Amino acid sequence: MARYRFHCTNGYECVFDAEGADVRAPARLAERARRVAQGVMRDLDARTDWSQWQVTVHDLKGRRVLLQPFTGGEDRALAA
Repeated sequence: MARYRFHCTNGYECVFDAEGADVRAPARLAERARRVAQGVMRDLDARTDWSQWQVTVHDLKGRRVLLQPFTGGEDRALAA
């Protein structure tokens, strides 16, 4: 099991994951990144345009191992 950090950004604003999360299999990183994105969209301003946001997943050495765009946020921004 390895620990990864799931940071979220649109290039201007950031939500940093200082604690990280243990992920048993690297194949599960994308699913965890989707859950992190959903949590950020739920917890922050519902009127935010999420179309440019992405989750960057880093190992504890700081190497980026996954870059995943937010999904589903475009509809929420339009509905607000």
